[in-house]
Amino acid sequence: MGVELTVLPYPYDALAPFIGKQTMEIHHGRHHKKYVTTTNDMIKGTDMEGDDVISIVKKSFGSNQGLFNNAAQSFNHDFYWKCMKPGGGGKPTGKLAQLIEKDFGGYDNFRKEFVTKALTAFGSGWAWLVQTPTGLKVTNTIGANTPLTDADTVPLLTVDVWEHAYYLDYQNMRNTYVDTFMDNLVDWDAVAARLQ
Repeated sequence: MGVELTVLPYPYDALAPFIGKQTMEIHHGRHHKKYVTTTNDMIKGTDMEGDDVISIVKKSFGSNQGLFNNAAQSFNHDFYWKCMKPGGGGKPTGKLAQLIEKDFGGYDNFRKEFVTKALTAFGSGWAWLVQTPTGLKVTNTIGANTPLTDADTVPLLTVDVWEHAYYLDYQNMRNTYVDTFMDNLVDWDAVAARLQ
């Protein structure tokens, strides 16, 4: 099986003006593609050659940092693309909205916590909404780290805060990019469909 480069569910220009076509071409067509290619090169001839990306991430965690970094970034990017849609943003509804109300005291509190985690991921990383046995939580990871390595944790939403995700459109204004992501891009239907 190996790792495959995501076929995006929308064209490169579909998220404009919030994320521009050039950013998408470079981010997906170069950065993400390189992680996928490197992962596949590293698993050739090993017992992981036929594994999917999640299995590779879990097997390489703590034992092969180079493979883990590339496989985790392959997963993280694939997940990120599927967290967005043209005309997204706004607030979630249904069961997800109810869980956010229960675990954060409302959407505004959740949004503030998620944005804070995105802005305080030092250097390059990710902010996540995850589901755990005790409820929804917001966290961040640095570098290629991912919630996949945390037992009983289901990723629901992520935003990429590596500079290549936003620099062409926002330069060093990570806060504007993250606000824009929340208000205009999040695919809440996809996030809700991941609930366990």
